[in-house]
This record gives sequence, C-alpha cells and structure tokens, in this order.
Amino acid sequence: MSKPRLEMQGISKRYGGVRAIRNADLVVEPGSVHALVGENGAGKSTLIKILAGAEQADTGSIAIDGEQVRITSTGAAIERGIQTVYQEPQLFQELSVAENFFVGREMTHGPVIDWKSQAPRMFELLDLVGLDRGLAATPLGHLSIAQQQQVSIAKTLLEDARILILDEPSAILTDTEIEILFGVIRRLTASGVGIIYISHRLDELFRIADTVTVMRDGRTVSCDPIGDLTVREIAERMVGGELSQAVRTRSEPGQAVLELQNLTLEGSFQNVDLQVRQGEIVGLYGLVGSGAAEVGDVVYGMRRATSGTVSLGGSSRPIASPAHAKRRGVRMLPASRADQGTFSFQSIAFNITVGSLHLLSRLAGWVSPRVETRIAEDLIRRLSVKTPSAHQPVSAMSGGNAQKVVLARQLVERPDLLVLAEPTQGVDVGAKEEIHRIISDLADQGTAVLVITTDLAEALRISDRVLVFRAGRVAAEVPPSTSQAEMLSLAAGQSDSPEAA
Repeated sequence: MSKPRLEMQGISKRYGGVRAIRNADLVVEPGSVHALVGENGAGKSTLIKILAGAEQADTGSIAIDGEQVRITSTGAAIERGIQTVYQEPQLFQELSVAENFFVGREMTHGPVIDWKSQAPRMFELLDLVGLDRGLAATPLGHLSIAQQQQVSIAKTLLEDARILILDEPSAILTDTEIEILFGVIRRLTASGVGIIYISHRLDELFRIADTVTVMRDGRTVSCDPIGDLTVREIAERMVGGELSQAVRTRSEPGQAVLELQNLTLEGSFQNVDLQVRQGEIVGLYGLVGSGAAEVGDVVYGMRRATSGTVSLGGSSRPIASPAHAKRRGVRMLPASRADQGTFSFQSIAFNITVGSLHLLSRLAGWVSPRVETRIAEDLIRRLSVKTPSAHQPVSAMSGGNAQKVVLARQLVERPDLLVLAEPTQGVDVGAKEEIHRIISDLADQGTAVLVITTDLAEALRISDRVLVFRAGRVAAEVPPSTSQAEMLSLAAGQSDSPEAA
C-alpha cells in the first residue's frame, strides 16, 4: 500500500491561556479528497495554518509521503508541495491570466520576460483545470468568480502541489460554478494530488469527498469514509449531540416594524419574506455565503435590492442609504467591527456618541464634553462596560467590552429596529452572556431586533424564532426548541434528503 500523502499526529497549539487545538490528527491519502469540518472555533483554521506554515505547533508531528518534516514558514510549506486556495481569490484583478500565473516567478531572457518559454507550462495547467487557453491574455477581473478560482488553483500547481488546501471554496459560487470546481478537483485527484476540503455545506461533501474528519473543541472527534455517514450524523458530531438550550422568556410581540416581501438581491438571496414585530427577536441563521448577511445590508440601506419591498413601520419607501435608514429608526451593529465599528484610538465616549452629535450641543459645530460624557457614562452603566473611565481609548479594551461600546452607539437614541450582525463574534463566553442579556432587555422594552449570525447556539438561544438560510433562500422557519443538529442539517443540507435521514 502507498504511504499517506499527509500525516499530522498529536498536533497541539496554545495561544496564551487558550488551547486552540489539542492532540489533533489528520491523514490524507494521495489522489483523495479529505473533508475537514467543524463549527466555528473547532480548531480547523489553526490546524490548517500549522500545515501551511503560518503557525508553529507546540507538539505533534507532520509527515509527507512518509517523511517527517518541519514546516517553519509558508515558504517551507510551498517547497514541500503544500498550497492553499482561499474562497476569495488572492489575485490581481487588473493583470491578465498569464501575468497572474507568473507574477514574482517570471521566466526571463536577460531583463525581458520570456513569454514564449512560459506558455507551454501555462497552457498545460489551464488544460488541467479546464480553462480555455484563449483566456491567457484576458484581464482577470473580466472572468467569473469560478474562473478566477480555477486560475488560483492552476497557479498553485506551478509549484508542483502535492497537497492542496481548499478553504470554503464553494461559499461564493453558484450551483453551476460548483460543478465546474468539482470537475477541477476530480482532475487533480486523478493526477495524485491530495486535497483537504474545508466546507460548512455538509450536503456537498457527499458529492466530492472520500473521507471526512470532524473537529470539535480543538480535538479530532472522528475520521470516517464519507459513505459511512449521513448529514445528520456529521452534524451531531460537530455539535456534540443534542445540547440543552437555555432560552429567554418571551412575551407577546406588538405591531410589525419590519416586513420584507419577495426581496431579492441578485447573486446573494432570492424571494425572502420575513416580519419582525415590536418586542420580538428574529434570528437569521446561515453558514458563510448563505445570503443571510446581505439581507441585513439591504435593510440598512448599504445595498439596493434587485426586486421586492422593504417596509418599515408600514411604509415601503425605498431605503436609499444608512443615513436614510437611521432617520427611519433603524440602527445596525456591523459584522466587521475593526473597519466599520470603532475608532480604536479615540475615547469610549467619542465612539459612543459620534453617531449622534446633534444631541451634544445647542450650537451647530460645538460639542459639549459634559453632555458627551453624561450620555456615554449612562450607556456604560446600562451595558455593564468594564472600564475605569469613559475617556479611555477603545484600543485598550477587551474584545467583548469594545463590542458593547459599538452596541452602545446604536442605543443613544433608542431604535425602532436594531439589526445585529454577528453580535458576539470573537468574544469570550462571559461577554457573550452579557450581550445576549442586553439584546433580550432591549426586546422586552419594545425594540424589534433582527439578529444575523453564523453561531448556531446563539441563533437558538436568543431568538423568538429563527429563519434558516441556505444557498440564498429561506430553507425553513423554526422555533428555538429545534435541536442544533436539525438546524445544522437545514443550513448545510436538506433535512428531507436521504443523507439527512
């Protein structure tokens, strides 16, 4: 029998006091597709970073084709034939396909690029991934996302990749484009490449993977042939079985604040209908690329829907911009806090009040520090923000407290509708509990809340009801009593399919 293409055994990694992975194993055979799955925070990314040379393991061993190796950098990984393709192509849109292929690795004749010498190898790889040779001179930005991904894969093969890591490769692709991707994968495995396929879309694994490894809480839970499992069994291993959920006490909601009818954003989601009422928390749960996140963007006026209507307080006037949404009583906590949420070197008081400067002074252009501090301190107290002073810079705060500062900004003027995108992403368990309490309290006070999250447990715990998104559509509306395994099956596959039975 041939030796495994890759063997990772007993891999552990700690970041300070946090153990990201512990005694994790991964074995990939040559010419096979090995799926690696797990919830957010399960340890998949850390394990792959170690393999790709971006991180160093604390313990454990790595062998490639039976030879023990030390991978000390990304360059060392590439030299060993390990390549990674991310879901967003890491390429230059303005350059041609040929230029993207050889950028930084050009064949030259003196000071001049030798295009003639480069052409045979480039055409060979274009053929391998199923791209027309005539595209070589085409600017990359003129290609579809699927074609750009094919170029990304072909480029990795210039270095004679033996192990190819595909990180959520189908998240931004249409069904037709996914079939193209699968065709490329089959051609690569036929040539002996071992592929690690990371995906949250569990149903598609049954179409392309040979083996699946499940990770949970930093550990390798199982490794089995894909044919021995179902979608539901994989989901249960990911979440650790049927977990009990503490859910909030709910009261009868009031009138509709937000209504979406047949809302469509081409390329993101189709025909979405939903309603959020006063005092109600509605969760939108979906995996990366499901379209749930883009619904929030449309509601807040960051993107314009292709068709359908958004009604706020019974009025279906189009929302032209975030400023227009704010005037109509909508506030949004963005998912990307780093570049959309905080002014990190400004004070907490500034970050809380910057969106409501008209409240800080009776004279246009003049801000009252006293009023600014009073408003900030009131919200710091209400949201239990841990800080010695309202004038401390946000950059000096923990992630959970910085998150609460961004949330506080949305509450300076109580909104009619609060849209929360990934409200507890990247925070510890204690901060998550406090943020959930704040959201529940806001709903109890009459605010309509739309929570958009990829955190399965969060969606069930905090919502009055949950709309599960899959591939741009609402797959189901479920109560919070739904099991985590059933939720994951709905989001990642079809619960009524044979695999999910």
